[in-house]
Amino acid sequence: MQTFILALYVLIWPLISLAIFAIIGVATVKDIRVAKREKRELV
Repeated sequence: MQTFILALYVLIWPLISLAIFAIIGVATVKDIRVAKREKRELV
């Protein structure tokens, strides 16, 4: 049982990282679209 818990703990971090990168990516794309619609620069 301890091996299963340790494996789950190790394998969950890539999923958390992927979720965070997805959130950042979606927010960036959203900001780019809003900037293009308002005809202004992103930065």
